[in-house]
Amino acid sequence: MQNNPYDITTLLLAITFLIIFMAVFILFIIFTYRKKQIAFQEKITDIEANYEKNILKTKLEIQEQTFQHISREIHDNITLSLTLAKLNLHTADWNSTERMHEKIDSSIDLLSNSIRELGDISKSLNADIIIQQGLVQALEEEIKRIREVDPFEIKYELTGSPVYFDAQKELIIFRIIQEAFNNIIKHAKASLVKLNLDYDKTKLRITICDNGSGFDSELCDHKSHAGLKNMETRVQVLKGNMSINSQPGKGTLLSFIIPIE
Repeated sequence: MQNNPYDITTLLLAITFLIIFMAVFILFIIFTYRKKQIAFQEKITDIEANYEKNILKTKLEIQEQTFQHISREIHDNITLSLTLAKLNLHTADWNSTERMHEKIDSSIDLLSNSIRELGDISKSLNADIIIQQGLVQALEEEIKRIREVDPFEIKYELTGSPVYFDAQKELIIFRIIQEAFNNIIKHAKASLVKLNLDYDKTKLRITICDNGSGFDSELCDHKSHAGLKNMETRVQVLKGNMSINSQPGKGTLLSFIIPIE
């Protein structure tokens, strides 16, 4: 039985169509794959570019944070020592040789301490004071140091059972309190300061109260006051809260709540 020429032609057309379809399909697959490959490569390039940008941004942020941290360390610690030394010399009784020598010796000690503090900052940003002593003892030493100069009377109270944070957090808390003392010495003209640390299971509450000149806390812009801004920034790092209650002529009450995690 011979094949019909029409059937053979139809078969050849079908095969040709199938081959063309397969060729087009393969070309489509290749084109789609190549397009996805190019898109993927572009995405990789974008990711690499963004990664480099993020690395640069992170480096700049770390650098800026380091500069700000060093600036706060110098402002909080060195400034307090130098302020106390200045106050010491300013209040020296030049009519009393013995008292004058005491003030001068104390000022020399404060200046020497400032030099040591600068050395500590260059080494470890002065975290050693907390590592070696802990927050409570470091505060007691700081209070003792201020009492020797006697710019005002300090009443210190510790309630609850102390909970020890890691050294970096305790250093930040120490700096907050130190900044408050520095502000009182420089601005408040207070004769009495009360410091209370109250520990419980979930938080540390710190209150610092003075009977100085005070200010209108409702009108106070923290951004324009370096001391308040430093304290606020440090409290935010600790995920805590800071509140200020002050009125002209009625002193100032600072309150800090630091969560215990």
